[in-house]
Amino acid sequence: MKLIFNFLRWALICAVFSGCMRAMPQIPSPSPEKPLAHFYPVDASRVEFADDLDFALLEAAIERSINYYENAGSQKIYQIAGRQVDAAKLKETLIAFNEVIRQPLTTEELKQKICADFDVYATTGSDTDKKALFTGYYEPLLAGSLTPTERYRYPLYRPPPDLIARKEAMGENVIGRVENGDFVAYYSRGEIDIDGILRGKGLELIWVDDAVELFTLHVQGSGKIRLEDGRLLTVTYAQNNGRPFRSVTRHMLDTGRISGREASYLNFKNFLKRHSDEELFRILSHNERYIFFRFTDGEPVGSLGEPVTPDRTIATDPDYFPEGALAFIRLRKPVFDEGGNIARRIPFSRFVLSQDKGSAIKGPGRVDLFCGFGEKARATAGSLKEHGELYLLIKK
Repeated sequence: MKLIFNFLRWALICAVFSGCMRAMPQIPSPSPEKPLAHFYPVDASRVEFADDLDFALLEAAIERSINYYENAGSQKIYQIAGRQVDAAKLKETLIAFNEVIRQPLTTEELKQKICADFDVYATTGSDTDKKALFTGYYEPLLAGSLTPTERYRYPLYRPPPDLIARKEAMGENVIGRVENGDFVAYYSRGEIDIDGILRGKGLELIWVDDAVELFTLHVQGSGKIRLEDGRLLTVTYAQNNGRPFRSVTRHMLDTGRISGREASYLNFKNFLKRHSDEELFRILSHNERYIFFRFTDGEPVGSLGEPVTPDRTIATDPDYFPEGALAFIRLRKPVFDEGGNIARRIPFSRFVLSQDKGSAIKGPGRVDLFCGFGEKARATAGSLKEHGELYLLIKK
């Protein structure tokens, strides 16, 4: 895809190759209260609560967060601007808001209902004007086969049986394996892709025909694979190898392999495809993080263990934003011409749910918007890099 300006080309690469890596859905244990000091109350009457979409997908996303609060997230407790907020209050918020959006309200009437029934909090971002940095992620589409062939020779692996996730004293999961009685780090991307340490162990889930697109799938965390008979299979994150995530694009720019003016998704992909598999995997191995996958029916699953909803799910850092909570965002989005180029950027706002997280989404001022599946989703996610406003809504 050709984008108009260097900034947009850089945004595309950052989003596709350094974006939000999905985290493994897991059922958390009851958590202590988390003081979220970066939230501060705002006068809701000063916020224009317009939504650029219809509410059908929003209702679906709300139901998924309600299900989370009734099950895996039932013990969550947060301290927000001096107020204790537990899962029951977050669930109550969603039920009440669902009733609001089911009414035929004008934008002004919706605003009045929010002012009357909900407390609104803004989050301090990490930049000088206190705004959050928004990027996007999406579901890529790859061509694949359930059996290896000369064309389909790049495997997706399921989680290996020797991969162990254990809790440390601070409650964090540490991933590794046991070797000669010692707990050691799990194999790196280079050991898996170059040395073939997992090859021939029956761990292959499916094979695809493009190693670069497979790497994109590792970064995005889920996607669809089209078989030659037309069937469409969905794969999603199952586990990672516990190694650190590092940007390959940033590494190539820093080492002079590519220049800033070459930093478009198409140029980067073409650059990588000019290399042999051995050279390609050596470049990609700079990012030691490796993702293992599983098949899933229907939509991809986020870190809450619930499906993510296109245009209504955001990924945030769970250390800074309540998981599953109702949010409101204001920023700009790209508008494309018939050639797929960005014609302009326009302001938009909408209600969203915090239902995912990612290894590149850290701190109170980072948000990743799930853009869905397809070419438009890829174009939007790839060019979305905007500063904007992030609000949290809680029932009074």
